[in-house]
Amino acid sequence: MKDGVNDRTDEYGGSLENRCRFALEVVDAVVKEIGADKVGIRLSPFADYMQSGDSNPEALGLYMAESLNKYKILYCHMVEPRMKYLGEKVDSLHSLVPMRNAFKGTFISAGGYDMNDGNNAVAENRTDLVAYGRLFLANPDLPKRFQLNAPLNKYNRETFYIPDPVLGYTDYPFLETTS
Repeated sequence: MKDGVNDRTDEYGGSLENRCRFALEVVDAVVKEIGADKVGIRLSPFADYMQSGDSNPEALGLYMAESLNKYKILYCHMVEPRMKYLGEKVDSLHSLVPMRNAFKGTFISAGGYDMNDGNNAVAENRTDLVAYGRLFLANPDLPKRFQLNAPLNKYNRETFYIPDPVLGYTDYPFLETTS
């Protein structure tokens, strides 16, 4: 979808609409197959991992949010502009609020949230739900820890995306087992 990597010249390249065509065709096909109430999508219009950015990420995110309304999917999950590079939080003048306002279903935000930041985002109507990916991975009892304002386990990025089925995924201690 991003013009920084999509250099196609057919009906899937060039204009914003063309670059988004494939993703929307996939959403359409999946909705027809299993129903909109079982379909969600995650988008990272502001991300620039491995130089895969877009020259106008706000327009990209807004176009997708508006276009997805046609399918009445369950949710749209977007990554905050501050998470432009892998694992690195940066200051950003951009916001997901225009996309959140455009999308008529449940809107989920992700990207560097802690408990207070997440609570504020929901309270200020900037999102419906907050995803706490890395925090949840390292804290299998994250809701309990938030409720008790308990210390959090630190995640170990070196164990992300490795083939070991346990290391880094199921070996973080629960609150009761920490001293």
